[in-house]
Amino acid sequence: MSHDFFPVLPSLVLRSTRGNYDIYIRSDDSFALYAKAGDSFTEHHERILLNSGRKNVYIRHDQRPEYFNHITSLLGETLLDEKIPRPARAQIFYETSLGIVEEIFTEELPPHIDRSQFDRVFEFVTKGVSFLTLENSLQTMGSIIAHDYQTYSHSLHVFVYSQLILQTYSFAERDMVQFGLGAILHDIGKRKIPETILGKPGKLTDRERLYINTHPIHGAGVCARLPLSQDALNCILFHHEKLDGSGYPCGLKDADIPLPVRAVTIADIYDAIRSSRPYSEGTDAFRTLRIMKEEMSTQIDMNVFRRFIEILSGHGII
Repeated sequence: MSHDFFPVLPSLVLRSTRGNYDIYIRSDDSFALYAKAGDSFTEHHERILLNSGRKNVYIRHDQRPEYFNHITSLLGETLLDEKIPRPARAQIFYETSLGIVEEIFTEELPPHIDRSQFDRVFEFVTKGVSFLTLENSLQTMGSIIAHDYQTYSHSLHVFVYSQLILQTYSFAERDMVQFGLGAILHDIGKRKIPETILGKPGKLTDRERLYINTHPIHGAGVCARLPLSQDALNCILFHHEKLDGSGYPCGLKDADIPLPVRAVTIADIYDAIRSSRPYSEGTDAFRTLRIMKEEMSTQIDMNVFRRFIEILSGHGII
């Protein structure tokens, strides 16, 4: 029976606002209903549980989607809520992030991907997300998620795809973690862009496009006080640079663009085309790769791109 439930911290069951899932408490191998879907779960309930020595409450696996959707929809404002202890907010961020990464592996990537690859990426996302639960970083992430949750979920997709690419090279672990942080934070400068522009359903004006094109510079500024390596900052600042010099903000060309940045760029473009946005419908993986090959061959590193294709086809993973 225990396999029908999964444990969560009481603090992860957000107070005052409840989703469409039941909460259970455990006694030995039996589970008792503690709060029905929609019932309020208050600080009083949490104190009772903690005073009784219960560290977890339980949710049925078949209600996991409702639980996950609920905590992600409120993630940004939760991370900024000073009434919730910082360790609890960090745990919410950590578990939500890992949930998104697991979802990418189960729904987006081919089933041929080796389990060791999954475990390795999970190891890096664990280290990266642990870093992002530090106090200053937590506030920063809360701000961007509250501003535009889609940017956050997109960034975790880019993290996974770029990590899979860069694992096929011989980088040190400490460098891989920094590349991963750069990928997770690559669009953080969009917190400086008005939502009316980010979510505009129609074509952007030239002025709006120029405004959006400032987000890498804003991102580097936002992260300047975080203990990031130059590699991580490069991924944030240069992920829209192109090999032919047509990118922004610096118009870098060829060898001036570091390899980790090239991987993040390919991952970023792929997920952007794949995903549905207010201004465009998403498309399938095959058509996305064809668009990238036919329309961007002078802009992206085709050797890195070929490695990405091998990963998505489930072959040639080192």
